[in-house]
Amino acid sequence: MKKTDHVPIVTIDGPAGSGKGTIAQAVAEKLGWHMLDSGALYRLVALAAMRKGLDLDANEKDTDENKLSSIARNLDVLFTPCNDGVVEVCLEGDDVSKAIRTEECASAASRVAADEDVRHALLQRQRDFQEAPGLVADGRDMGTVVFPDAGVKIYLTASPEIRALRRQNQLKQQGIDANLRGLIRDIEARDKRDSTRKVAPLIPAEDAIIIDTGKLSIEEVVSMVLERTAEVYQ
Repeated sequence: MKKTDHVPIVTIDGPAGSGKGTIAQAVAEKLGWHMLDSGALYRLVALAAMRKGLDLDANEKDTDENKLSSIARNLDVLFTPCNDGVVEVCLEGDDVSKAIRTEECASAASRVAADEDVRHALLQRQRDFQEAPGLVADGRDMGTVVFPDAGVKIYLTASPEIRALRRQNQLKQQGIDANLRGLIRDIEARDKRDSTRKVAPLIPAEDAIIIDTGKLSIEEVVSMVLERTAEVYQ
């Protein structure tokens, strides 16, 4: 389908564990629209960098930071939707769908995302997901930087404790034991990095609808987003 500036867009931003991915996928399925998981792109850059042994915290512009931006610009990735609604993610021909969902990769992605050159390198790649009949974009700066003209902007939030508990339950389903206090510390540290970085910090867009998902069901949040989308685009 041909990209057009008139393609409707719903952006769903928020911190880790707020429910962005779950809500974005459900809304996209209900609407029959495309979905952009922007966080996956940063996780892929982080994973590719770790596989090359790069220092994600390097400060020398003539060394690893330029390598990180080079990885971002030349990212060889393929997203393939499966029949069960799951998207297979391949990096350089290797299925990394599970590898990019680890806590290690998530933490590394948060550090990589603070790099201005990396964010610039991924900007157009994200905007290229804007195709008819519409796009649901989930991330941390979808409504503020990547798609500032989107007609519907949602910002999801929840307390660190609730988000950590959700993550713990996800890990349990995968057969992985995780300490709740440790997860809370990790989430708080990630929140601080994301909200205080100089480039595209994690903040709600001025015209975003803020939804606290702590006491709401998935169905309730999806309904709220769909209602707002219908008001704007239909």
